[in-house]
Amino acid sequence: MRITIFMTIFLIVFALISFYVSKRFISKLDINTRYKKYFNIFLVINFIGIIGYITGRYYANIPNTIYFLFSLPIGVLFLLFCTAVIYDISRVTIEKIPLKSTRRKFFKKSLDIFSLIGAVALSGRALYEARFVKIEKVNIKLKNLQQPYKIVQLSDIHIGGLIDEKFIGDIVSRVNNLQPDLVVITGDLIDIKINSAKKALKEFTNLESTYGTYFIVGNHEYFHGIEEIITTMKSLGITVLENENVYIGEKGKGFNLAGVYDVFGYRANRYKPDIKKALQNKIDNSPTILLAHQPKFIDEVKQGVDLMLSGHTHGGQLYPFRFLVAIVQPYIEGLHQHNENLQIYVNKGTGFWGPPMRLGATSEITEITIQP
Repeated sequence: MRITIFMTIFLIVFALISFYVSKRFISKLDINTRYKKYFNIFLVINFIGIIGYITGRYYANIPNTIYFLFSLPIGVLFLLFCTAVIYDISRVTIEKIPLKSTRRKFFKKSLDIFSLIGAVALSGRALYEARFVKIEKVNIKLKNLQQPYKIVQLSDIHIGGLIDEKFIGDIVSRVNNLQPDLVVITGDLIDIKINSAKKALKEFTNLESTYGTYFIVGNHEYFHGIEEIITTMKSLGITVLENENVYIGEKGKGFNLAGVYDVFGYRANRYKPDIKKALQNKIDNSPTILLAHQPKFIDEVKQGVDLMLSGHTHGGQLYPFRFLVAIVQPYIEGLHQHNENLQIYVNKGTGFWGPPMRLGATSEITEITIQP
């Protein structure tokens, strides 16, 4: 039922965006009416692709080649929408500025050409950027830490569709090459029914590290059977931190690793995050690292945590979108000093959600070296 409501709202929003692009961009171009008709036909086909994408993700198994084609229209339409908004503002500005008709016509024609070229170029660049997962290397100093440790953070992989066992296998191989002390996965790992994800999840059993792999749920786990996801992860030998903490390393020389459920648990009214419970019985003379999927959970962290590792934002994924993300999240990507005692690192996501497109926000595997 929840997925059906989500799909309905999702399709309504994209239908409205398509309508805006048609009325405020395509219809205003100084081109032959026949070409405008072709562009509008493209918008209709593009929207059909969006319907195919959402159907294929949640209700049908389709070949990856077709799924790839279905996933592109979401990103294409979003970038067209951003182009249309800029075009609309620029066009109105040109109309209002006192200019000779010949000069006004020149500026309008130039705007039309650059807008069309820009939309195509941005879409191509976004497709190119999504092909690569970058290894981000970060050094973080922690008080009371006695020796350095290497943590590899994965986040927002979104298994499903194009994110399959081959993708996970490649990620696992790259992580192992980094020779980490431990691996942490900070939520939104799965975005399909668990039975369809098991082949990909099994690849994580090949992860190699000194102290193992640790996982917390993100908001998307609540949509796909959170109980079964947690059970499956545990069966693979992965430690799921459920409002609890463990000690990493030799006593007195290591650190506390805590993890909480996602803040979506408040809306779902189950599996709610509890920072107080998560920090119970931790060793106080050692630093504490907290895994919390959404950066905004940092507002609930009053004391007792030195570093928080999060994801969720995708770094905006497609650059203009980061401005919307910034409305609800205090941090979008990278390392920040939140206050005198607490730092936060936000992973931009190892996979992607929706279209295989990224613009100004590359996918990442984060190699974090914590040191005294």
